[in-house]
Amino acid sequence: MRFKIHPEGRVIVSVATLIVAVVVFFLLRMDIAPWNWIAVAAILLVYSIIIRFFRNPERELNRDPDTIYSPADGTVVVIEQTDENEFFHDKRIQVSVFMSLWNVHVNWYPIGGKVIYQRHHHGAKMVAWHPKSSELNERTTVVVEHNSRKILFRQIAGFVARRIVSYAREGQEVDQTSQCGFIKFGSRVDIFLPLDAEIKVELNQRVRGTDTVIATLKK
Repeated sequence: MRFKIHPEGRVIVSVATLIVAVVVFFLLRMDIAPWNWIAVAAILLVYSIIIRFFRNPERELNRDPDTIYSPADGTVVVIEQTDENEFFHDKRIQVSVFMSLWNVHVNWYPIGGKVIYQRHHHGAKMVAWHPKSSELNERTTVVVEHNSRKILFRQIAGFVARRIVSYAREGQEVDQTSQCGFIKFGSRVDIFLPLDAEIKVELNQRVRGTDTVIATLKK
């Protein structure tokens, strides 16, 4: 699978590349000693992690108005009926995908349609798998409507994550499985579905953004 650096990471990667080049250059000009090589190896390891984190893989864009695709790469950590108190104010099925540092951190729209709600909330920095992180952590909430169906999904910052980027704007028409944002350095995405949605994933299942079917909607 081919990938390139995501636009959200180009400045960070450019700065890291310059710093690594300068540090490695001076280390190698010093007396050759074991610790020099260890330092070079450690620096290159950290650099490779940064490059990997900001990768922007090419994905096939799936489109099906009756299907909810995963908005992120990661692991399913929550499948439960819960009260959604920000927009719907009723009971919904919540499916949450946790992204580790090793996952792709691009986020995609799980369904296409019109963005009818978008809010950014400042908050805490709990670990992303904490049950209260969906309500208390820094987060961005987006609701997309298609054919009278409304799907809410929420990007949530975690203990390590320090910035949520959302491309959604109210009134905007968006394509299913197109990019909706990026979470820098770990976190999770929650999806809130109608109670009659048929869930297609299980707890602890690994999912792939734009590809794994999270649920199907009743026609």
